[in-house]
Amino acid sequence: MIDYAKVRRMMVDNQLRTYDISDHSVLSAMNDTPREIFAPADLAMLAYSDRPLVVATGAEGETRHFLAPMVFARMLQNLDLQEGEHLLIIAGALGYEAAVASRLGVAVSIAEPDPALAEKTRENLARAGVADVAIIEKPFDADFADKDGFDAILVNAAVQQRPEPLLAQLADGGRLVTVMGDGGRTSRVTLFVRSGDIIGDRPVFDAAAQPLNAFREDPGFVF
Repeated sequence: MIDYAKVRRMMVDNQLRTYDISDHSVLSAMNDTPREIFAPADLAMLAYSDRPLVVATGAEGETRHFLAPMVFARMLQNLDLQEGEHLLIIAGALGYEAAVASRLGVAVSIAEPDPALAEKTRENLARAGVADVAIIEKPFDADFADKDGFDAILVNAAVQQRPEPLLAQLADGGRLVTVMGDGGRTSRVTLFVRSGDIIGDRPVFDAAAQPLNAFREDPGFVF
């Protein structure tokens, strides 16, 4: 039988600490969250591999992924979440990212438009003992109606174009992190920060991820 607690510790020590993850709260949250619970049973043994992992497919045919642990951890670290903030997760991989973030003392909402995957996410979070995570069954580019705006948004995937519908929902001082690009080796995790009416951005590090259909580039006309 696999000792998942030992494998999880190895992930933290060998993948995260060696990849510029220095935030002790992030390291602790990922060490304390059983990633295998959120993966399908036949993929549980791969949950801690250092690469993206497809964990579900929605009715529309779009897949949901675990990002590589070191990519997700560094994205979370760059959000610099503070206790009491409200985090929106786009395309949460069946609840794992929300479970980690909830250990940082933030309120978490997940956007999941597929009803079956939304229900599976609720089941996974309950199994992990994580309460008070809101599942919003709306498209990924929808208005998620937080009147004060979100303090942080994490897109658990790549976007090929600037995610304007999501950026518009950031509170003043709010941050959004996502992989920008086609999801391949030239893609980069990018951090957006809102200051008044201005939203600046800066690339942080290279990473690969599956692009979301809602934020693919318009291919235009083909002649």
